[in-house]
Amino acid sequence: MDSSKNVIFAAMLIALCFVTSLDALGSEYPIGSGNDDWWITYPDDSSESGKEVSHPQWVLAALEDKPVLIYIHKTCEGCGPQTEAIVEVVNEYDNELVYFNLSGEGDDARANEAGIVYDPNEGLRHYVPMTIILTVMRSPDGKDHVIWHSADQPTGKEWIKSYIEDAISLHNEAMSK
Repeated sequence: MDSSKNVIFAAMLIALCFVTSLDALGSEYPIGSGNDDWWITYPDDSSESGKEVSHPQWVLAALEDKPVLIYIHKTCEGCGPQTEAIVEVVNEYDNELVYFNLSGEGDDARANEAGIVYDPNEGLRHYVPMTIILTVMRSPDGKDHVIWHSADQPTGKEWIKSYIEDAISLHNEAMSK
């Protein structure tokens, strides 16, 4: 093997060890790029797959304190049930997360920005209801990483609650170290 292939192979092994070590931290959902994973980069189904995410500053500021739930919605068929589920979860975990309730029917710059940045499939389309959950986790090497997951369709209360509980646990663990 020539030296460039050795470097690529070594980088792949380091990345694999890093992702494996993140999975071992007790998260309900693994770190990865699949449909049910927490994502660090854009997921497999995205045209931006594997690329870094440019998180908006308002999201990063909120993550300093608590996990973040962003909900972008309109008056639509799927938005009603998702809104009900979001409200129930937010009421239950209100003190443990930062909640952004954003209308997709207007000029809210944050809704437009989050819709572009966090669309789980393309990053360019605005589907609603869009539910975005972000948190911070600390890797074994001591570095903090923003991880996220989103859905651009109704998910139901149990899905939202499950990711929120995981986000809170991971954020608390990262901030306690």
